[in-house]
Amino acid sequence: MMQTRTLPEWLSYLETLHAKMIDLGLERVGRVRDAMALAPACPVIMVGGTNGKGSVSAMLSTMLMRAGFRVGTYTSPHILRYNERVAIDMRPVDDAALLDGFAAVEAGRGDVPLSYFEFGTLAAVWCFLRAEVDVIVLEVGLGGRLDAVNAFEPDVSVVVSIDLDHQDYLGDNRESIGFEKAGIFRSGKPAVCADVDPPQSLLDHAAAIGAPLYLVGRDFGFNRLEQQWSFHLGERHWHALPLPALRGTYQLGNASAALAALALLHDRLPVDLGAIKRGLLEVDWPGRFQVLPGRPQVVFDVGHNPHAVRALVANLRQLPFAESRYAVFSMLADKDLETVAALAADEFDGWFVGGLDMPRGQSGAQIAERLKAQGAKNLRVFDTVSDAWKSALSVAAENDRIVVFGSFHTVAEAMSARQSLT
Repeated sequence: MMQTRTLPEWLSYLETLHAKMIDLGLERVGRVRDAMALAPACPVIMVGGTNGKGSVSAMLSTMLMRAGFRVGTYTSPHILRYNERVAIDMRPVDDAALLDGFAAVEAGRGDVPLSYFEFGTLAAVWCFLRAEVDVIVLEVGLGGRLDAVNAFEPDVSVVVSIDLDHQDYLGDNRESIGFEKAGIFRSGKPAVCADVDPPQSLLDHAAAIGAPLYLVGRDFGFNRLEQQWSFHLGERHWHALPLPALRGTYQLGNASAALAALALLHDRLPVDLGAIKRGLLEVDWPGRFQVLPGRPQVVFDVGHNPHAVRALVANLRQLPFAESRYAVFSMLADKDLETVAALAADEFDGWFVGGLDMPRGQSGAQIAERLKAQGAKNLRVFDTVSDAWKSALSVAAENDRIVVFGSFHTVAEAMSARQSLT
C-alpha cells in the first residue's frame, strides 16, 4: 500500500505522524538517520539565518553546479510544489524520487514519530545519496541548534543574518536567537557569519566549541563599484564580479556569504572565477524581491518578518517611480504584523488584504484591523489572497506597481492565481 501512495497522499500522511507540525530536537531524527545509515561522505554546507539563507543556498548551488559538481540542495518552505524543496543541480526532483525517499524513511523509522519537516529532511538526504551528488547544501528550517537539518555534519556552516522571528521557539531577543543559529557550528570546522552586528552569544559559542569563525567586515568582505563588485577573504581576492541576478541591495551581502563558504572549501571543491561569474549571473530564486516583466510592475516577495520587510522597503525605494503603489498582503497570525505594518504603511497607496485559511492563518478582516491600527490606509478586504490579487490587477494601471508580500503562502496563492489567468 505504501508504494501506491501518490505524492499528495504521502504529504497528507506525514501530517498525521506527529502531534505537532514543529517539534524541535535531534534525538528522534538522529535515531532514524542512523537506522537508515545516512552519513554523507561528500562535503556538506549548512546555511542558516533569519533571512537570506535561501538566496545564499541558491547562489552556492548554482556556482558549484557551474564548476561541474553535482549538487543536492534542500530548502524550505516551497512556494508552489513540494518538489521545490529537494533539488539536484537546481532542478526539483520528480515525484518518483520523492516517493522512494519517503518509503525509505517510513521503512527506517520503525515506531519513531517524526514531524513533517523531519521526515522530509531525511528523505531529501536519502535522495541526494542515492543520486551520488558531489556536494550537499542544506538550508536550516527553523533556528539551527535543534533543527532537523542539524542532525547532519557540515563541513562549513553559514549564518546569514540574525533578527527576530519565530520567537515562540527561539527566544525574544537577538542574543537568544544568535545562540540558536550558532548551533550549526562545529568544532574545528569553519563557520561564516554575514551579519554585520553578530550577537555576543554567537561569538561566544563559536569560541567555546573551537569553531574557526569568519566574520564579515573582519575576515571577509566586499566592495561594490557601479556595475560590478569584488570579494576578499584572506589572500583570496575575486575581482570584476557581476552583480547577482537576484534583485535587491542586500543580495551582495548574501553573495559574499556564499563566496566565503566557497573560499573555505576551495581545497575540496575548487570553483574557478568563471564558474562564480556564471553562477552569479544565472542564479534564480523565485519570490525573493522578484520583479516580473511587463506592466503594471509586479513584485513578489516572501518577506514575513520585520527584518525582511525593512529590506523590501529599501529595495522598493530603488525602483522607478510608480503612479500608484498597491500591496497584496496577508500574514500568519503569529507573525509581528504590527511592526511590519508600521514599516510598510507609507509605501503603499492602497492595500488589498486577503485571508489565509490554514493553521495559524487569519481572516482578511482581522488582518485589515491590525493594519489600520498601524496607519495603513485605503484597505480593501477579501476572503482569499487570490481574490485580493485579482482585484488589485483589475485596478492597477500601466504605470502602477503591485507588491505581493507577507508570507510564502501569500506569494504562492498570488502566483497560482496569476498562472490561472495566463
